[in-house]
Amino acid sequence: MATPECERAILEAVRVGNAILKFISPNDVGLTGGHQCGYYLPKAVWQMFSTHKPEKGKNHETEVKVTWPDGRVTDSRVKWYGTGTRSEYRLTRFGTDFPYLTHDNVGELLVLIPETHHKFTAFVLDHDTDIEDIEAALGVTITKNWVAYRYGEPEVETEDACVEKRFRKFVEVLEAFPTGAVFSKEARDTLIECIKKFEALSLDDLLMQCMDAEYRLFRLAERQICQAEIVRVFKDVDDFLRTASSIMNRRKSRAGRSLENHMEYILKKSGIPHVIRPKIDGEPDIVIPSADAYNDKSYPVDKLIVVGVKTTCKDRWRQVVNEAKRVPEKHILTLQQGVSKKQLTQMHESHVTLIVPAQLHKQYPKGSPMALLDVQSFVKEVKHRLNG
Repeated sequence: MATPECERAILEAVRVGNAILKFISPNDVGLTGGHQCGYYLPKAVWQMFSTHKPEKGKNHETEVKVTWPDGRVTDSRVKWYGTGTRSEYRLTRFGTDFPYLTHDNVGELLVLIPETHHKFTAFVLDHDTDIEDIEAALGVTITKNWVAYRYGEPEVETEDACVEKRFRKFVEVLEAFPTGAVFSKEARDTLIECIKKFEALSLDDLLMQCMDAEYRLFRLAERQICQAEIVRVFKDVDDFLRTASSIMNRRKSRAGRSLENHMEYILKKSGIPHVIRPKIDGEPDIVIPSADAYNDKSYPVDKLIVVGVKTTCKDRWRQVVNEAKRVPEKHILTLQQGVSKKQLTQMHESHVTLIVPAQLHKQYPKGSPMALLDVQSFVKEVKHRLNG
């Protein structure tokens, strides 16, 4: 259930019709050294928050008042840095004792709502359920570091004509939602057909492209199937709320199953034996090599690998610790856009290792005791353990 802060963020974003959702990175809070702290803002949607276009060789700034969750209002600046080696927008100047740009904020979600170029409202969401709820409510998925919501349509890159054609052909005959497995397979099959050398990509690139493609496919299907339900006359408020709740719940459940489905494909592609959601000891998401091996007390523990699949893991990583207790060391595959050094230390001390697609590693602070794995290196490690 969404927190009151999340509910306010959703209502404000819908009211204004604009929002930038961005995971707070180590670079934002100054953990990577170099320039001053401040939230980086995406150049691709600069018109949402600035009157100054990105010009090389020039610096610009715009004054903006930002209202934060605790009620404080900061006289901040949106700055464009275009001189020297820099080419970036950044939101800066928050005053002393500002609580939303500390090292512990890494991985939290900044929801920035520009009502005008001089007036923003901001929210900072920390709970996994809040992040899922706002993605579902606004119809966006943050597979990279940020996404923009604009008048009900997410900012997405132009789709390749081949992908678009096949996706629309798949969607146009739908009268009900297929299973998540069907969505995942159609997305992968389309990428294999339309993208040259898709299957030769690194496993990390392959996973991220599959996730992006399935999200686009789901959005097309949702428009096709739900249109009649949305435009009909509702009997009463409860009827409307039931319909909205059904749509949001479907959106939230899709992402987790999508990640699980594509990871299963990668394991099969890599020749790694595994079982998905076995009925053993807490029902972990993935057990390698099998449930029988887990239940066989003579099978070496060092050849058993347990993987939790969590699109976000700031809260949920503790669930994995209590699953498949025969295996003391756990892995979690996640698309979490950064975690604070404090949380990484807690995970490490609980014998949890994160598997994070390589593209997202830069969102994690350096200097933590945990060595992040990417998907490619995880597969390599598993093969070594099974064959050693």
